[in-house]
Amino acid sequence: GATASKMHTAVKIQPHFKDTIHVIDASKAVVTVSSLLGDNKAEFLTDIGETYTEIREEYLANQKDRKYKNLEQARKKALQIDWTATPPVKKPAKQGRITIDDFPLETLIERIDWNPFFQVWQIRGKYPNRDYPRLFKCPTVGQEAQKLFDEAQQMLKDIVATRSLKARGTVCILPAHTVGDDIHVFEDEECTKLAGVYHGLRQQAEKDTDEPYLSLSDFVAPKGKGQDYIASLVVGVFGADELAARYEMENDSYRSIMAKALADRLAEAFAEELHRIVRTETWGYIAKEATNTEDLLKLQYQGIRPAPGYPSQPDHTEKPTMWKIGDVEARCGVRLTESHSMLPAASVSALVFTHPQSKYFAVGKVCKDQITDYANRKGMTVEQVERNLGSILAYDP
Repeated sequence: GATASKMHTAVKIQPHFKDTIHVIDASKAVVTVSSLLGDNKAEFLTDIGETYTEIREEYLANQKDRKYKNLEQARKKALQIDWTATPPVKKPAKQGRITIDDFPLETLIERIDWNPFFQVWQIRGKYPNRDYPRLFKCPTVGQEAQKLFDEAQQMLKDIVATRSLKARGTVCILPAHTVGDDIHVFEDEECTKLAGVYHGLRQQAEKDTDEPYLSLSDFVAPKGKGQDYIASLVVGVFGADELAARYEMENDSYRSIMAKALADRLAEAFAEELHRIVRTETWGYIAKEATNTEDLLKLQYQGIRPAPGYPSQPDHTEKPTMWKIGDVEARCGVRLTESHSMLPAASVSALVFTHPQSKYFAVGKVCKDQITDYANRKGMTVEQVERNLGSILAYDP
């Protein structure tokens, strides 16, 4: 699923469980299952196995040549923002925890990124008609894509008319400052009442350039360098499971998959729109910006919104901290499972960084010295952290 990766499957799982297959998310599983139930199952598994072997061998070859900085060296080469020349953005217009209930679906439909939707159905156009909306002009899949799109539009109209899906979310904006590789979040402007700590990981893979070795903590001001803040947002689209179950009762698997795929797209659109509202209204550190959906999807704005479990902070165990600080489940109903997946499945969570020098990056592989330090900061054993971060270890535990 989305919490693993094709690389992790090939390197860590498939050697021990021969017929393991990575599927990027549940909505794409139906195609894989169809292949497993078909007449060409053996050929399908052989192709998968050969692909994973190639990925694994390339990975192991690269690891032999990879060099790393120790944690102390990496910290010395951290991003050094001049907080005097480029201070933290303005004080938020609103602070604290804000609940958004039953956000208009009509607004979210306008924000949908349709390219992942077509990927779910494995519809890929050929250059120059690869992406939406030029996909409809593709001579090979254009007609099929248009039919699928029209049916999705009709389902969205039905969803809006019947209110069968509901968008709920919450935003939390609080004072914060960096302490080493961690971000301390406070309930008060004086930063005396600690709300929680977000723990960060830092890049260690050696670089050929003078680029800094990044951690998310680099983007928040240290104490004494100006009052800074951090935001989090969590959104969920509720009702998709019930809608899909209704279609399943009618033996309509196609519409069941369609409902879940559209709920996923609406959740991502909700995160995009809510982030825009935070930038321009709730926090208000941007007076004006383009509201064009295409520009938003190209990340044409100041700030980033990385999520725990993704490249900038690949540790899913940071999610409970977000839920605790933001009182998330009580405010919007999105909850975490024991494995830190979000329910409903059509949910998105993220931290919001505002400094103009903040940018997306991948932590990459990390060494034993950082794992030990990280475990101490989180109050966990090294073995626990190694299990949680097995896919990014630069060593065999």
